[in-house]
Order: sequence, then structure tokens, then C-alpha cells
Amino acid sequence: MDRFNDKISPRQVAAVILMARELNRGEAELRGLIDRMDEEEAAALTAIMWIGRGTFESAEASEAYQTALAEASTPTADYLIGTPHLADNLEAGLEAMGYDVTEEEDGLLNRGT
Repeated sequence: MDRFNDKISPRQVAAVILMARELNRGEAELRGLIDRMDEEEAAALTAIMWIGRGTFESAEASEAYQTALAEASTPTADYLIGTPHLADNLEAGLEAMGYDVTEEEDGLLNRGT
């Protein structure tokens, strides 16, 4: 099963989660972060969000990723920023795939201290 380990890191997803929580103050930064992702990273991010909101199960990660690649018709940043509960869905998606979201977020927040 492809769990996107070679497509996007949990740390990258955690960065998006942190920025999405501050969307009212940092939409431009979040948009820039997502826009800088390549096609594979953006598809993996979308797939993780879909898993988190229950569109796919974690066992269907490869299918979610392939669907995200095939159906990408809107810029990923526009799609994800327009999705309700983005941060919560990404967090749930990472957790469903076996990652400790708190550890990843803490690593980002404590970087450089």
C-alpha cells in the first residue's frame, strides 16, 4: 500500500495544518506553501485530507492518491483552502495513517528553540 512516504512528509502536512489553523491571518503564506508543492506532493496532501474527512479509508491511500492526481482540475491551494475543517481533516488523515500529529507539530513549533 502506498502511504505517500515518498510523496510528502508528515512534517510538511503538519506545517499545512498549523497554517490552516491561522487561516484568517496567514492565508497568503498557506497558499504559497501549497503552491510551491509539486504535483505529487499536492495530490498526497489532498488524499490525506480526503482520508481524514472519511471519503477514503487509510487502507485506500493509494486509491485516494491516484484519484487526487487524476481529478486535479482546480489549483490545489484553492481547493484545500476552500474546504471546511481543513486542519482537522488533515490531522485526522495523518492519524488514520499512523502518524503522531502532535509530535510533528511540536517538532515544527520547537524548531530553532
